[in-house]
Amino acid sequence: MSRQTTSVGSSCLDLWREKNDRLVRQAKVAQNSGLTLRRQQLAQDALEGLRGLLHSLQGLPAAVPVLPLELTVTCNFIILRASLAQGFTEDQAQDIQRSLERVLETQEQQGPRLEQGLRELWDSVLRASCLLPELLSALHRLVGLQAALWLSADRLGDLALLLETLNGSQSGASKDLLLLLKTWSPPAEELDAPLTLQDAQGLKDVLLTAFAYRQGLQELITGNPDKALSSLHEAASGLCPRPVLVQVYTALGSCHRKMGNPQRALLYLVAALKEGSAWGPPLLEASRLYQQLGDTTAELESLELLVEALNVPCSSKAPQFLIEVELLLPPPDLASPLHCGTQSQTKHILASRCLQTGRAGDAAEHYLDLLALLLDSSEPRFSPPPSPPGPCMPEVFLEAAVALIQAGRAQDALTLCEELLSRTSSLLPKMSRLWEDARKGTKELPYCPLWVSATHLLQGQAWVQLGAQKVAISEFSRCLELLFRATPEEKEQGAAFNCEQGCKSDAALQQLRAAALISRGLEWVASGQDTKALQDFLLSVQMCPGNRDTYFHLLQTLKRLDRRDEATALWWRLEAQTKGSHEDALSLPLYLESYLSWIRPSDRDAFLEEFRTSLPKSCDL
Repeated sequence: MSRQTTSVGSSCLDLWREKNDRLVRQAKVAQNSGLTLRRQQLAQDALEGLRGLLHSLQGLPAAVPVLPLELTVTCNFIILRASLAQGFTEDQAQDIQRSLERVLETQEQQGPRLEQGLRELWDSVLRASCLLPELLSALHRLVGLQAALWLSADRLGDLALLLETLNGSQSGASKDLLLLLKTWSPPAEELDAPLTLQDAQGLKDVLLTAFAYRQGLQELITGNPDKALSSLHEAASGLCPRPVLVQVYTALGSCHRKMGNPQRALLYLVAALKEGSAWGPPLLEASRLYQQLGDTTAELESLELLVEALNVPCSSKAPQFLIEVELLLPPPDLASPLHCGTQSQTKHILASRCLQTGRAGDAAEHYLDLLALLLDSSEPRFSPPPSPPGPCMPEVFLEAAVALIQAGRAQDALTLCEELLSRTSSLLPKMSRLWEDARKGTKELPYCPLWVSATHLLQGQAWVQLGAQKVAISEFSRCLELLFRATPEEKEQGAAFNCEQGCKSDAALQQLRAAALISRGLEWVASGQDTKALQDFLLSVQMCPGNRDTYFHLLQTLKRLDRRDEATALWWRLEAQTKGSHEDALSLPLYLESYLSWIRPSDRDAFLEEFRTSLPKSCDL
């Protein structure tokens, strides 16, 4: 009777094993199928088959002779399910936990341990594994899947403790996860073992590459490029798919750029471009490298290529029915040097760099292309500027207008400004309430008054370019009227104005007022009305005492009006300010930085030196 039962059990075991092998072969056939629908259907059928087989095996009491097959089926099921879903879920953790509990059942060690977590269960199973050598290969595959799950969930502490136990290390002997992974030595698979989708050694190779890359990228993001190098080299030398190798080489290029090795950085970026079609990250990093080297032409060419590359649909290969490196990588991080954003964000970088480097004509065309792209894709929402990587829509309009004016296209700039005003005019009656809400800290800081005021400022400059002086003065006056009307009379010293964003808004407001007053004053000067110009320049000094240009224009006007004593007193004040302090670097919107550069006199230093030499000798120190 015993021999008959054993024969029946052996027969069932053979059937179960045969079914596992058939399903694994089916999954591999699906993997090589060129037809997407057939591939998906074959893989899904194999998954359901493995699910049913696992259900049958776990419906029986746990037995050592059957456990190697049961654990293999569990691993195949988890691998196929995770690869089809392109990620891990809590269900996979439960499948692993159930397998560990089944192992302990054969040793009569369930009981209270079942209420403990996965890590405690692993400690118990690995201690018992020395009594179950036939389970060793299957347990190492299960360890690989547990490691993949914990790595993807960023549970690195639990993973390190698991590998320490597996490697026989003393607790706390080594917390270097990369070293622990390299030390792990899975046993060779037996030739007559049930078929698997992925063996333990394959899982180890994937884990090594994924963790090395994650660690290197994190070191790079946190500002430690020298520490990142060794991890990234480890990732590049391992089982590294080509799309990941592109990212690794790009990260290595970024490390060398930050460490002051531009030639080595360039070599890695060229290697990244040769490895595949994912050209975005290496092209963006190349633009940063050329900017650092001062090669503006190469920088802009890289950005133009990047815009074109992002316009080409990415042809990604179908995922393998395996645990792949990509499956274990973290989601894209905006702080990562490998994040190149969308086509519109990259187009904005290109346009703004053209504007900053004096290529106004190119900047204007790029901004117009960008606005067409943004306005065609969706109706833009006007809201406070988000965090990087880009400005909000109204600021893109303003930057575009600046580029058009700088390129000598004043009429086009006026058209663009009218479009922006038409989109923000409905918010004008609400300005006072917006500022009051911001003062009380009940709502976000109101950027709308800055945008509308800046629009009138740019319209004024466009009319100056067209020779319409009266209209220009009217626009500058309108800008000032809005700025002074929108500003609350007193600011409470609350959180709303202590935050960094509030400081930036205040700085922009001050500089806008100074720009409008100087611009209107310059037009009074051009029309021979120095007395009116003097009033605007005096007010600009009061409004923005940190802006040295305001003092310069006031000094020039006082000299022209032959108010020698006042001019001399102002010159001494300016000298004391120059020696006693330095101008703080302000974080201003690009459109405002560009505008301030227009009204910054190129002969300021020469004029001040000339004025100094004209002072009486008794006054000249």
